Amino acid sequence: MDPSSIVDLSHKLDSKVQVYPGDRPFTCSQCATVANDGYSVHVLSFSTHTGTHIDVPSHFIANGKTIDQIPLPSLINPLVVVDLTHLDLQNRQIITWEDIKPSADRLGPGVTVVLRTGWDAYWSSPKYYEHPFLAKDAAQRIVETGVRVVGVDTFSPDETPYQGVGGEHGFAVHEVILGAGGIIAENLTNLAALDGHSHIALVPLNVEGSDGSPVRAFAWKA
Repeated sequence: MDPSSIVDLSHKLDSKVQVYPGDRPFTCSQCATVANDGYSVHVLSFSTHTGTHIDVPSHFIANGKTIDQIPLPSLINPLVVVDLTHLDLQNRQIITWEDIKPSADRLGPGVTVVLRTGWDAYWSSPKYYEHPFLAKDAAQRIVETGVRVVGVDTFSPDETPYQGVGGEHGFAVHEVILGAGGIIAENLTNLAALDGHSHIALVPLNVEGSDGSPVRAFAWKA
């Protein structure tokens, strides 16, 4: 690893963190200070799917693997970025296999595939809820290549229902990827800074029985 090449792909957990509709808001409050107590301590409250995070099979699959059952090496992989920004994706546009097909020869077992839509530019705004999303059959084709880790720079690879709009497609992509024993990384950012970066790490908290965890996602050049 070349330390100077590391690119942080994680949103900062701060007061601007957007959460999936219905999830508990993120809070970070100080309960001890150096001035008053001689040390500083903060209390954190958040769901397992806050900020940049991963979903593991138990998020949707009964008896699926939990976060503490995922081997850490499976989250440190060669990186394949599928850049879709040239498509000028629109609100709630469906990403098809034809959109991904030009990168198909780079997909396969042991790689982490990241779909770059450019939607992270709308983080902390209402438009972020209106992100493009992956078609079920496209997810199936990705899984058929042997890929088991898929990342997106949006709330979800599925459509996000918000204020009564969307949701008709359900969670089909989650069910396909997690049902194959795969992992989904959501709310990635800073993908535009990637330039020949060859590897990615998605480092979660080791929480017993959890269906997901915030991660510090980063990429580097080998």
